[in-house]
Amino acid sequence: MATSTFRNKNKVRPIKNGAAKRARVKVQQKRLVDMGFSAEEVAKMSSEKVHGYLRTPKLTEKFLKRRAEEAATPQA
Repeated sequence: MATSTFRNKNKVRPIKNGAAKRARVKVQQKRLVDMGFSAEEVAKMSSEKVHGYLRTPKLTEKFLKRRAEEAATPQA
């Protein structure tokens, strides 16, 4: 009886590929640019860092707001 593929779910599971990951990272990078990061800054980030910023969007917004305020105030 040919039940090996029926019983072993790992053999019929879809395989991840690089093209799908690149597409996900591209969409995530676009979301960060929409949040307020510069495109050059996002391009230099690793995919893990991009995902980390998107994992906690409220903290990221606080970070961007604080960074903008620091840039606006002149350093004495």
